[in-house]
Amino acid sequence: MVPMIEIFETAKKALLLTEQAGANEAEIYCMKGRAVSIDVQRDEIDLAKESLYWGIGIRAIVNGAVGFSSTNDLDRVDEACVLAVKSARVRKNDPLWSGLPEKKKPASVRGIFDEKLVNIGIETCMDCTAELIEGAKSIPSVIPTSGQFLCSNSTSFILNSHGVEIEESDTIIHASVDTKTKDHEISTASEFDISRKLDIDFFKIGERSSDLAFRSKNGEGVETRDTSVLLQPMAFADILENTLMPSLNSDNVQKARSSLIGKKGKKIASDALSLIDDGTLEAGIGTSSCDDEGTPSKRSEVVKNGTLCSFLYDCYTAGKEKKESTGNAVRWSFTSTPSISIRNLIIDHPVSDIIEETQDGVMVNSVIGAHTANPISGDFSVEARNSFLIRNGEITSPIKSMMISGNIFELLHGIDGAGKDVRKLGNVVTPTMRVSKMRIVG
Repeated sequence: MVPMIEIFETAKKALLLTEQAGANEAEIYCMKGRAVSIDVQRDEIDLAKESLYWGIGIRAIVNGAVGFSSTNDLDRVDEACVLAVKSARVRKNDPLWSGLPEKKKPASVRGIFDEKLVNIGIETCMDCTAELIEGAKSIPSVIPTSGQFLCSNSTSFILNSHGVEIEESDTIIHASVDTKTKDHEISTASEFDISRKLDIDFFKIGERSSDLAFRSKNGEGVETRDTSVLLQPMAFADILENTLMPSLNSDNVQKARSSLIGKKGKKIASDALSLIDDGTLEAGIGTSSCDDEGTPSKRSEVVKNGTLCSFLYDCYTAGKEKKESTGNAVRWSFTSTPSISIRNLIIDHPVSDIIEETQDGVMVNSVIGAHTANPISGDFSVEARNSFLIRNGEITSPIKSMMISGNIFELLHGIDGAGKDVRKLGNVVTPTMRVSKMRIVG
């Protein structure tokens, strides 16, 4: 594995080489890490593997045109620098390019690194996975069908022509499991958890999945109607990410691919609802001292008391409007350039006992098909999984089969309650949300 000190020196050399090759500006992004992944098939560990990785991505800007190249071969870094510049030269010049980020003090963040995960052994990882399986087997009539354990630690290094030089290390751990009942009428469920430190209760993940599968047995049908719908965290986050998030992306706004064009300063949601994107949230899955092009992380009010306040920007889209980036440039790998995404989207709404307050409605644990939603209009139609009827303030019968459909902007206006069950679901932090009226299709 390449030592970190050698990666630093390689990055600094790559910056100089890219500029010498003809780049007006250059950015070097390096990543080094270790990952342990374990697959589960039925109630047995199927495959466990450890991987070490490192790589470097180079962005070269020539007259506003951006070129990119990447490699994980130290002997080919020089070649990658030249290729990035050549790539920029064959692209059309962009007069709207305003430059890479300037050097600024990174934000102070906490809770994104756990030494225990850096040094965790494969045996310990297998023990955690075994707990996951045992939890899924804790209800006799339910069995696990598949699952996964993953933990990783990485160090990233960003360097650019304007003096940005940021190093950061983080850790992450994730576990998930799918379960089904053994009975003639099969019901299924899934559950997961994700964290920055080794504080996950693996047994509980499996137990929750099995309990949900068990409670979902012998579902009854429902009539097609408009009613109150309680979207539990997984369901609400999935719908939100596939409908609202694209319209908040400033690149989509600037390219007329958003329903929120011209809506800044206007009501787009219930008065009680606020959405905050916070790249500095303690122990957040999307937390870091800066975004992935070197802009310091910050807390941005996207929607406040129902009013649209801001879109999400990276350096390029912010420059086009002569404003500051919101710190939402995110990379999925050293092999890709940054794109705009949420960091930690926090759903803020007054909480209450929304189940007790609901006389007639349904509760939805998760959905299938949110990715088929229209990202411009916000229209969606999804299958509701592990759903239950609510009658007179109590959860009653499971629902056998149901679809829910609607429009995200109508949904946001219709939110009239939030539960106390706040969960971190990747980059979305949300409780169960109640929508006063949605169409359910039996």
